[in-house]
Amino acid sequence: MSATWYECKVKYRKMDEASGMQKVKTEPFLVDAISYTEAESRITEEMSAYLSDSDEIKITNIKVANYAEIHPFENADRWFKSRVSLIAFDEESGKERKTNLYLLVQANDVKEAYENTVSTMKDTMGEYTIPAISESPIMDVFPYFSGEEGDLERLEEFTALKDSVPTDNKVDEKAEMIDALTVEAE
Repeated sequence: MSATWYECKVKYRKMDEASGMQKVKTEPFLVDAISYTEAESRITEEMSAYLSDSDEIKITNIKVANYAEIHPFENADRWFKSRVSLIAFDEESGKERKTNLYLLVQANDVKEAYENTVSTMKDTMGEYTIPAISESPIMDVFPYFSGEEGDLERLEEFTALKDSVPTDNKVDEKAEMIDALTVEAE
């Protein structure tokens, strides 16, 4: 079963790093959920961990995100939307057909996002192209883990990789672990 990702726009008070004052921000976050109601509940729960008791949040929008896969990478701090065009040859019409899918890939810059996208697509049997990569406004991603025996370990590994501090721009072997975690969670 594949994950359904919901993009939740959340309005809350956040410390502005430049001025040192609190400002009201509206930022998008991604949660894995089975319904809009669960997405609202999960984003409220996840955001409460980052806010004090006196702070309140307002969810301004929830929509289904069109990401086929989410790929966090170690030592990366931003999210990029990669458009991947799968190329298939239609034997009846004799024409080439492209099907687009979108990946959310964690990286430090566009070049690294491209490398990480190629890394995630390395086991693809068919032909593909990567026509576009752009920085996503997504601030954070909250995958769903059921709490069953193996899920706790996968959650800890996913969170450790997602929250790791950037040190270099090298694609790591841990990317394979992330892929395995994402596939197992689905």
